Parts: sequence; structure tokens; C-alpha cells
Amino acid sequence: MNADTTTTPVDLSTTYLGLDLRSPIVASASPLGRDLGSLAALEAAGVGAVVLPSLYEEEIEQDARTLQTMLHQGADAFVEAATYIPEMDEYRTGPTPYLRHLEAAVDQLSIPVIGSLNGTTPGGWIEYAAMMGDAGAAAVELNPYLVAADPAVTPDEMERRLVELVTQVCAEVEVPVAVKLSPWFSALANLARLLVDAGAAGLVMFNRFVQPDIDLDALAVVDDVHLSTPAELLLPMRWTALLRDQVDCSLALSSGVHDGDGATKAVLVGADVVMTTSALLRHGPEHASTIGEGLAARLAQHGYSSVTEARGAMSAGNVPDPESYERAWYRHALTHYRPR
Repeated sequence: MNADTTTTPVDLSTTYLGLDLRSPIVASASPLGRDLGSLAALEAAGVGAVVLPSLYEEEIEQDARTLQTMLHQGADAFVEAATYIPEMDEYRTGPTPYLRHLEAAVDQLSIPVIGSLNGTTPGGWIEYAAMMGDAGAAAVELNPYLVAADPAVTPDEMERRLVELVTQVCAEVEVPVAVKLSPWFSALANLARLLVDAGAAGLVMFNRFVQPDIDLDALAVVDDVHLSTPAELLLPMRWTALLRDQVDCSLALSSGVHDGDGATKAVLVGADVVMTTSALLRHGPEHASTIGEGLAARLAQHGYSSVTEARGAMSAGNVPDPESYERAWYRHALTHYRPR
């Protein structure tokens, strides 16, 4: 009689921002999100949710300025002008194409669609976060781009600006809000708690900024997108492990996840979801299924029956030496390193 060699499939379902997802693999903001066909392919490949590309503060403001100029051009030549020029709030120039695309994605997909808002300053543009929720977004990801280039701006002021920004967004929307963080804050754990207190339902680690480069032939500053490598997983993995047991919110790990091994490490240190972009751009939307299958295989290899069971098993609060995520491992690694 043959022995039964069947195994129970690993349950990949997870919860993020209060949303029930079939998988922790999330397609983060990328050009793939601009195309409904690519979004459908991502869903077919098994992702748990998709984050659309960001709506930028600058786009909204530029569109508003352009429209305002056109509406008032020559208006002072007519006494009646003040009565027939519409108010700006009657127009939705900047976000209209974005919101239509969001609505179309929500109609087409059965998985959650998350809107993304990229800005730097509190202001009227924050209302568009609420409009994303009204358009059907299951959640909003706030993607603040804050560069502390002004020496007169203190660390406290930078953090205060971000907390105020998050507070205002959370006050405007009825859907959950996640904040995509930079790793360069001086007291990141404290800031994480302040953001959760401000209303953030989740934190995403980390925002991978596009860095300017120099064209040596043209002697010009150029923007060029360099896709991530698996080596970039280490920094968000470390901070996810440190924050898992210190903040009461969802955690998403982003940057450097290219395969099932990377996704497994992310879950083990405490990530509720694993966000990936570069791997999908390199290999196509179908690569999401390869990542998910690799994650399931690794979890099964170590005796885990679900993502929920494995999540945080190797966070800082669950390993024998929590300092391995702080200074101790740094010292050990450098002391014992031997050149090949």
C-alpha cells in the first residue's frame, strides 16, 4: 500500500489595512498600473492587491494654474466677467483622468485597488485622497517625498510636517491610509508611532526614491530609473523586524523583493504584505505567481501552514538575540569578515 504523500497547501491569505487579501504579494506603484490589461494580468498571476501609480501634487497644481490662466485671460475687458467665470472648485482637471482610471480598475478587478497620492505640503490637494475613496479605492497610500535639503529645517520640523500631513489626509478620507516611509529619519521608530497615532492604518518600508544622475557628455543632471536588486531587501527587512512588535498597524515591506525567498524573509520578519515592482517590470506581471509559489514552498519547507502562522516568527521580539537587528550583528559581521 502506497503512503499518502499529499500535503496541505499553504494558506497565503493575509490581512492588510483591514482588507482581506488572498495573497501577501502586492503589486506596488509602477507603470504596470497605468494599463488595465497589465492590471488584469497581475490579478491572474495571483497578487493580493494592486497599488496604482501616484497622483502627484505638482500635476494637480500645474493643471489648476493653467486652467485659471485660461479662464481669466482677457476677463478684465468685460464688466460681466466676474459673473460668468466659473470657480476653480467646479473643475476637476488634475485628478479626473486618474480617478476615471481608478474607477475602471475597480470595476474590472476583484482584488483591492489602492490609490496613491504623492505630495510634500499640506493643502487643498489633500481633498483628492477623499476623492480616491469615493471613486472606489479600497485604501489610499500616501507617498510623501520629503528631502531635508534646507539646513534651516530641523529634524523635528520635518517630522512635524509629515505627521500634520498624515493627520490631514486621515481626516479627509473614510478608507484606510498607509504611509510610505523613507528610511532616513533620525528616530524612525518614534516617528512610526506618531504616524499611527495620527491615524495611519499601515506603514510601507520603504520609499525608493529615484536619484538624479550626471550625463558627462552633456554635463546635465538627468533622471534615470534604476530597478532594484535583491540586496536592497536588507534595509526594509531590518526595520520591519524592529517595528513589528512596537507599532499597532499593518506593515508592508517594499524594495528588493524579487523572488519567493525574498517574500519569505519579509513575512518572517513581520510584513503583512510584500510589495514588489522591479521584478514585475523585469519579468512581466506573470512573475507574481512565481514569487507566490516560491513563498508557499519555503513556508511548507519549514513546517508553516499559513502566512499568518509564519508572520513575525523572526521579528526582533521573537528571535533569541533581539540585538541582532541592532548593533550586535553589525559588530559581529565586521569582526568576522574575511576577504575571499
